[in-house]
Amino acid sequence: MTVLHASGVQIYQCKRANDGRLLWTFSAPEATLKDDTGQLVVKHYAGPTWEAPDGSKVTGKVLRQTPNAQVPDSIPLLLLQATSAGGPGVLARTRYVQRLNTQGGQALPQICTQEGQENRMPYRSDYVFLE
Repeated sequence: MTVLHASGVQIYQCKRANDGRLLWTFSAPEATLKDDTGQLVVKHYAGPTWEAPDGSKVTGKVLRQTPNAQVPDSIPLLLLQATSAGGPGVLARTRYVQRLNTQGGQALPQICTQEGQENRMPYRSDYVFLE
């Protein structure tokens, strides 16, 4: 088990819904994950994917999500199952990823006004990589 601390953004795009309204729609995460000493260990991006400097990486799919009851305006807590892993290294044997202790990252409450507009909402969380 490895616990890393993320700092980054949740990226939202302004898209037109089926009913014609413009809404903020989640696009991708963009974050760096560091260990307890502040050393960069993993980059997190669309997929969702986590990639280490040693070339190992894992992509996951959401199994469960629940609101963060302690910090209501934050992105949900997640449990993801690894759907693929690549390369030998720190992430090679990861089977599950948990996102815990989320702070921030939610889309703006107001409706977006221009299709294609992007919004980057800062967030922090802990990620637990389970073998």
